[in-house]
Formats: sequence, C-alpha cells, structure tokens
Amino acid sequence: MGRKFSKYHGAGNDFVMIDGRTEPFDATPERVAALCRRRTGIGADGLMILESDPAEEFRMRYFNADGGEATMCGNGGRCIALFAHHLGIGGMRKRFIGVDGPHTAELLRVEGPEGEIRLGMIDVRRVEVHPEYLFLDTGSPHYVEFVESVRGVDVAGRGAAIRHSAAFAARGGTNVNFVEIVSDGHIRIRTFERGVEAETLACGTGATAAAIVANFALQPRTVRYAVSVPGGELAVRFSHEPGTQTYTDIRLTGPARRVFGGVFDSENF
Repeated sequence: MGRKFSKYHGAGNDFVMIDGRTEPFDATPERVAALCRRRTGIGADGLMILESDPAEEFRMRYFNADGGEATMCGNGGRCIALFAHHLGIGGMRKRFIGVDGPHTAELLRVEGPEGEIRLGMIDVRRVEVHPEYLFLDTGSPHYVEFVESVRGVDVAGRGAAIRHSAAFAARGGTNVNFVEIVSDGHIRIRTFERGVEAETLACGTGATAAAIVANFALQPRTVRYAVSVPGGELAVRFSHEPGTQTYTDIRLTGPARRVFGGVFDSENF
C-alpha cells in the first residue's frame, strides 16, 4: 500500500512529513527509524505527522530518527508550518499544538517551495548554572557550553559522552550545544541531538537555548541574536527582565523548504 510523504528541511535539519488528518499513520518506532534511515530509507533527522486538532488548526507530532516520539523541534515547527501552508491549511499566521503546548508560526515570506518563518517558542523560567555549563528547557532539554571556537570541538565524541552521562540520565539524556561568541548579538553553535544520536546541521531549540544563555551569562542587554549553524543562519529574539531567569515572547526565525515528495510502499517499512 502506497503512502504519500514530503521531505522538508530547515537550515539542513531534514524531516519526513506525513499528512495524517484523514488517514492515520501507524508510527511504530521500527517504521519511523526505517523511514529516517539514510541510504536504505527516505533519510531524515526526524519524521512529523500533521494531525487534526479540535482547538487549533493542526497538531504536530514529532519523532526522532531513532523512532522515539520526541519533544519539541524548532526547525521542525517551521517546516510543518510551511507544510500546512502547502496543504492549504490556514493563512499566513498559523496556530498549532506541539508536545510542549500551543505555538504560533508567522509565514513572513513564501515563494513556491520555500519560505521564511517566525516561530513562537515556549517561555523559559529557569536557567541552571553549573561550573562548566548551563542547562535549560526550550521545549527540549539543552546543555550549553561556551567554547573559544566551535570548529575545533569533537561534537560527535564529547556530545555523545555528555548526552549519555549519568548527570542527565534522570532527564532521559540531553541535547548538547557548543557555543562560540562571535560578537555582540552573533553566536555560532554546533549541536549533538539526542534521538538522532549525531550532530545535525541545525537545531532550532538549541539555537534558542544558546541565545538565551548568551544573554543570561554574558550579554544581558542583547535580546536579538544572529545564530550561525552548520546548515545556515537562524535568528532568535526574546523579552527578558534583567535580574530574572524568565524569558518570554521568544521567537525563532529561519528558512524552511520543501525538497521533494513521493510515495513509499508501507509493506517495505
């Protein structure tokens, strides 16, 4: 039996997209992992199902490449907003439900298969400070460490060690970000993502976490950040009351693009 899908990416963070509004999709861990597997499947960092929701325009369900249903994905949120637009859902401002609650996506520009999307993220009310790193949740858990240069970091080795360390076992592991301060309002990051179990070309919740930590620890007057990731450029802005750990009105802006679509044989997966 054939099942339609689309492939999207946001700054190189790529996803299999499935419209599950009228035909449910049985997203078993084995099936999701097989579809996301590069070389023998479609290949992606994750899979998303767009489903109907009684209160909002749609619901976003996100699965990591290892097959497990995951926490929020910022690049995925922008991609599913563009996917919804291509499906004819809503206008240039869309509301949807993610695993961490409601989100608003503003389509700032759409030109055929690509667009620029500003995604509202959840508020952050706690930043944990540790001797060598900071930790916070931006819809997904993030370890953030400042480094002199991200180019020299062994992201695969150090990222995996930190992600699986005993310190984060009770949290189910963590995403790991290495952050370089380029200038006031400009940071560069590389991220090891749990569930993908590898470095990705971009991580939206990681970019958000890195910008907030840069403000919290180093640049309290800066509330707009250009974030350079291996797959491109993102932007993060927020509101912050100095002297507190509370960050509100958080917006993640960046590209999304439809790469291709097709049909896969369900019996093969």
